[in-house]
Amino acid sequence: MSIPTTSALPAVPTQTITFTLNNEPVTCTVDVRKSLLEVLREEFGLMGTKEGCGVGECGACTVMIDDHTVDSCLYLAVWTQDHNVTTIEGITDPDGTLSDIQEEYVDAGAVQCGFCIPGMIISSKSLLDEIPNPTREEIRRGLSGNMCRCTGYQKIVDAVENTATRRNLQEK
Repeated sequence: MSIPTTSALPAVPTQTITFTLNNEPVTCTVDVRKSLLEVLREEFGLMGTKEGCGVGECGACTVMIDDHTVDSCLYLAVWTQDHNVTTIEGITDPDGTLSDIQEEYVDAGAVQCGFCIPGMIISSKSLLDEIPNPTREEIRRGLSGNMCRCTGYQKIVDAVENTATRRNLQEK
């Protein structure tokens, strides 16, 4: 039995995709089998989005596609064609200032190890975009796709509630 040479191996299927990443148009050529998580980290160096479980259960890899949260470990990068992708790096203000959600997470003591926090903040943003003044139960339900082993969730719920309160006071 002979061992195949590298020239006998099939070519890796690739596709060039164009999408908006954190409000900037981007184009890249990707292996069609790669997840969005892999492409964000490997091609764009965006390390804020974390791989926790790799099977869509923990929420550490949560990003927004258009106005919907997705587990980027399960979402193929090629599916982003002509869509808007927002990562934790896109939540921070352009000058590097923390967003109001991020500030409230810090102020409420909701950040401990930090591994789950990028996904939690993306889910919090999505929730507050949809429900500007959520109840604590709605916050818990809105974050139910994200797991945290450190905080016990109460401070995270407090941070989201505080963000909503802060925004409502600013609008008055």
